[in-house]
Amino acid sequence: MSASAAGVRAAPRIGFVSQVEHTPGDGASRGAVSGGLAEGIDLFIAAEELGYDVGYVRVRHLQAALAAPLLFLAALGQHTHRIELGTAVIPLRFENAGRLAEDLATADLLTGGRLRPGVSSGYSANDAIYARAFGALRDARPDHVDRILHDLVSLLDGEIVAGADTHVEGVDRGRPLKVQPQVPSVRARLAYGAASPHRAALAGTMGLGLQLATMAPDDESGRSFEQLQLEALTAYREASRDAGFGEGHVMVSRQMIPVRSESELERYVSLLPRERAADPAVTGEHHGAEIGGHPAVYSRIVLDDPAIVAQALIADAVVQAADEIVLVLPFGVPAADQQRVLQTFGQDVVPQLLAAIR
Repeated sequence: MSASAAGVRAAPRIGFVSQVEHTPGDGASRGAVSGGLAEGIDLFIAAEELGYDVGYVRVRHLQAALAAPLLFLAALGQHTHRIELGTAVIPLRFENAGRLAEDLATADLLTGGRLRPGVSSGYSANDAIYARAFGALRDARPDHVDRILHDLVSLLDGEIVAGADTHVEGVDRGRPLKVQPQVPSVRARLAYGAASPHRAALAGTMGLGLQLATMAPDDESGRSFEQLQLEALTAYREASRDAGFGEGHVMVSRQMIPVRSESELERYVSLLPRERAADPAVTGEHHGAEIGGHPAVYSRIVLDDPAIVAQALIADAVVQAADEIVLVLPFGVPAADQQRVLQTFGQDVVPQLLAAIR
């Protein structure tokens, strides 16, 4: 869906983020794969046929949602040909930098250079529930995450980690060793999911892309979600320019669901529980607590006619400033409904959106 022309801004890329389940589905299968994973593959195939530029998977641990996204995306690469495949996001609290660098590079090779990896911190106000499966943290989570992030970038940049000794087969003694495989383009496509201006600026300083989700930290200033998020985006652009990386790349996600009939409207209202909202029916911007327990401001959900959805996106200053606009599909809904939303958004909303932004 992307396009560019001399003298005008390049059209933003259009994508989506979905939650793929491990659990058995409705009996759907694709070869030896069945259930929710097969439904996820079918969703991405449909998105590619509809012309989406990129699709992302959500990552969750100790839950039914996808926990090993790079394995899934590597398999998905064998069923798709053009669409780029990303993560939104891999939580670094659970990762080892060296193993993640290896997996990212290998997955990129298996997908033909189409990997769009997004990483971020982690989640849960109670980290102890993850200790048995992933090890207890030796220091504060922010410090742990920053160490993993900087090590990951350094390893992807080709840091020499050791010199070979006589026990490294097939390598001359003393030869510099790097994490393998080395795929430099992965580093250029790595993005960080930041919510605050401080973390967004860090991503810009490191030359990473920025992923902005549907939540912003509540600084008790009374500013709207859009104002808070625009501050983070501005901090990112400024830091990226100052560090010599130009404007960088900003991906913005929104949950704005177009419907074509009253029956669809009634159905989707029941399928859209608002995560972490006091009232599952809340669709307007509201205050709540993020997964880590900190106060947050959440964006509104727009569930309406495609023209209304398009106008809501066009009026969003953060969307206007983004390089990539991503539709957050409703989580935990039947695969057929997700495909229908993708189709309606791609056919009825995207043309209006691109025409207005260009």
